[in-house]
Amino acid sequence: MVGSNMPAADVEVSLELVRSLLEAQRPDLAGLELEVFANGWDNALFRLGPDLIVRLPRRRAAAALVDHESRWLPVLAPALPLPVPVPVHVGAASDRYPWRWTVVPWFEGAAIGAGPLSDPGGVAADLGRFVAALHRPAPPTFPPNPYRGVALAERAAVTATRMECLAERPALAARVEAAWRDALAAPVWEGPPIWLHGDLHPANLIVRDGALAAVVDFGDITAGDPATDFLVAWALFDADRRGEFRAAATSAGRPIDDTMWARGRGWAVAHGLAVVAGSADNPEMHAIGMRTLEAVAVG
Repeated sequence: MVGSNMPAADVEVSLELVRSLLEAQRPDLAGLELEVFANGWDNALFRLGPDLIVRLPRRRAAAALVDHESRWLPVLAPALPLPVPVPVHVGAASDRYPWRWTVVPWFEGAAIGAGPLSDPGGVAADLGRFVAALHRPAPPTFPPNPYRGVALAERAAVTATRMECLAERPALAARVEAAWRDALAAPVWEGPPIWLHGDLHPANLIVRDGALAAVVDFGDITAGDPATDFLVAWALFDADRRGEFRAAATSAGRPIDDTMWARGRGWAVAHGLAVVAGSADNPEMHAIGMRTLEAVAVG
């Protein structure tokens, strides 16, 4: 069964509210054209002029995610080979809005989403190099995240429940369950906590003219098992391109061994099931989730 888990907003964010916040805190930007861009699970997004996006948490649970991005992206960005949304302004809470908010760069292009790639090999290599640059040991002050970077066993109960969303496709369900069992059997990560994007899937990758142009939405940034980020290999690529991604990516300076790759496949199972189980109101995300699970089933 597929359902929707789009959470209700704790704060309704309007154009008028965003304009008033800009007028109070960034009057130099307040005169730019402002329009609604998207309303996601965690953030409301507003296009500001030709080059900027205003991101405001719409839920209390998401407020800390903005803080994590604001704190760590400026630290990590100089070493990354692709642009990331380093804030150009971090807005303060006020009597009109209770949390910090950000103004970040607009990246020209489009999210990959569920669409085809014109140059999948180039994207696989570029994304692998990005992951290699990101996957460095993190300091003890990294932002904790109970859902990313942890041992797969900690996601076993919820993943088993979400297997029900494949009840109408028993052959696919059997192959996905087998991949999940293999991942759970793989040795756990015993190295230092490694920086992670935490939500590396096609909707968070921007392409322009067929090339990877930016990586966005670092709200789940944390550190832990680097295999977490390898889920994108199944979410985005066929078997040949997965090999190219793997060849380009390293983790903490090491080649990706078979046990780490098996855990990455397990993270693809966990993420794909989570997306399918909660995307009745989002056909594109549902398509991403199903494509991920079908790739997992192949190998």
